[in-house]
Amino acid sequence: MASGGTVTGAQASPGVTYQKVDDAYFAQRGLTRYAGVASLWALGVGAVISGHFSGWNFGFATGGWGGMLVAGIIIAIMYLGLTFSIAEMSAALPHTGAAYSFARTAMGPWGGFFTGLCENVEYVITPAVVVTFITAYVNSIFGLDPAYSPVIWVVFYAIFLGLNVFGLELSFKVTMVVTLISLAVLVFFWASAIPHMDFSRWALNIGVDAEGKATELADGGGSLFPFGFSGVLATLPFAVWLFLAIEQLPLAAEESIDPKRDMPKGIVLGMFTLIVSAFMIVLLNPSVANVGSFKLSTSLEPLLDGFRAIYGDSGVVLLGIVALTGLIASFHTILYAQGRQIYSLSRAGYFPRGLSVTHKTYRTPHVAMIVGSLTGLAVMLAIWFALGAEQGGATIGSVLLNMAVSGAMFSYIAQAVSFILLRKNSPHIERPYKSPLGNVGAVLTIIIAVVTLGYQVQDPNFTKGVLWVLVWFAIMTVYFAVVGRHKLVLSPEEEFALSKGAAEYKSH
Repeated sequence: MASGGTVTGAQASPGVTYQKVDDAYFAQRGLTRYAGVASLWALGVGAVISGHFSGWNFGFATGGWGGMLVAGIIIAIMYLGLTFSIAEMSAALPHTGAAYSFARTAMGPWGGFFTGLCENVEYVITPAVVVTFITAYVNSIFGLDPAYSPVIWVVFYAIFLGLNVFGLELSFKVTMVVTLISLAVLVFFWASAIPHMDFSRWALNIGVDAEGKATELADGGGSLFPFGFSGVLATLPFAVWLFLAIEQLPLAAEESIDPKRDMPKGIVLGMFTLIVSAFMIVLLNPSVANVGSFKLSTSLEPLLDGFRAIYGDSGVVLLGIVALTGLIASFHTILYAQGRQIYSLSRAGYFPRGLSVTHKTYRTPHVAMIVGSLTGLAVMLAIWFALGAEQGGATIGSVLLNMAVSGAMFSYIAQAVSFILLRKNSPHIERPYKSPLGNVGAVLTIIIAVVTLGYQVQDPNFTKGVLWVLVWFAIMTVYFAVVGRHKLVLSPEEEFALSKGAAEYKSH
C-alpha cells in the first residue's frame, strides 16, 4: 500500500501531489499479457457489433434511408480520423489508461482527469444500453412481460461479469467466439436478405407529415432524403452506434503481448471490418419485404424483424437466440473495457485507489468491474422507477444512449486535441505507427463530434440523462480537487507524462 512521502521537484506537476508507494502497491494491481492481433481485433469488433443489431435504426425516423446512409458515412470519417489517431498514440503510449493517458501527457493532470471522466461515462453507460436491447430481444423471443426487465438486466450483468473476472484468457476466448459468431450471423442475414430485397418499396417508405414527422408511404418510392440535409445531421447521433466503442482497444495495452506492433493493426483491421458490416446492414435490413425503414425506425430488435420477415414466426426462438449473439459480444467486451478504464484512473490516484486492486488468482481488475457494473445498474433502475415501469421501458434505451454518446463525443474531442498537441509539443516521442491522416484526421474528428453533440441536444431524451452526467461530473470534480489531486501515484501513465515521453513503459 502507499508509503509516506511525496514526489517533489522536477518531477512534480503544478497543482497536484504525488505520493510515493512501495512495490506492494503495484503487486496488488498486476495484469497479465495475453492478447495478440487477432484477440485485439475481436475485442474491437465485438465491442461495436451490437450496434449493427440494434440502435442504429432509430436514425430512419430523423433522416430516412438516405439520411441514415450519409450520416453513417460522415460518422465513419470521424471514426477513421479518431482510430488512426489513437492507433498512433496507443503505440507511442502503450498504457492501460488509453484516452486518459493520451490527454494526461498532452494536457496535464486536469486534462487527463476530465478526459478519463468522459470516457468513464461512456463505458459505464454503454453496457447498460446494450443490456436494454438484449432484454428487448429476450422479451420478444419468449413473450415475457417487460415489467420484469430489471431481473434480466441483473442476470446478464452477473453472468458476463463473472466471465470477465475469472481470467483474462477466458475473457478473450469468449470475446473471440461471440465476435466470430456475431459476424457469421450478419453474413447469414445478408445472404438471406438479398433475394428478398425490394429497395424502393421498403427502404424508401418514409415520408413527412404536416408536422414534419416521419409517416409511412404505403407503396414506398419515397425520397432518399425526406427530411433534407438537416435530417442527415439530426441522424448523426444514431449513426454513431454503428462504430461506438472501437476506441476501447488501447485499454488492453498492458494485456497485449506487443502493443506497439499489434495495437495499431488490431484497431485498423477492426475499423475496416465494421465499415463493411455497417454498409451491408444499413442497405439490407430495411430493404427486406414487409420490414422497411418506417417499421425499423422504432424497433428494438431490427435484425430479428428481418429474420422474421424472411423465415416467418415458426423459428422465432432459434432466430432470436442467434440474433442475440451480437448484443452479447458487445456487452461482454465493453464490460472488459469498463473495468480497465476505472482501473487505470484508480491506479494513478484519480479515482479511489481501492478500485484498482486486481484479483489475487486471476489478475483481473475485479473491483473496478464490479463497482462499474453496479453503477450502471443503479442508473438504469433509477431511470426505470423515476419514469415508471411502463414509460421507463419505452424510453430508457434512448436516455441511456444519449448519455453514452455524449460522453463518447467529449472524449473523442479530447483525444483528437491530445493527438494534435502531442505531434506539436512532443515530436521526440517514438511513434512506431503514424496516422496516414495526421492532423487533418484529428481536426475532422473534432468538427464532426461537435456537430453531433449539437444535434444530440435536440433529442427530447437528451436532457433526461445528460443532466445526471453533469451531476456526476460535478461530484467527481469536487472529489479530485479536494482529495484525488493530492493522492496521485506514479503509475506508468504518470511516469511517462512527467518525463515528457522520455521514460519508456516499464511493468511494475
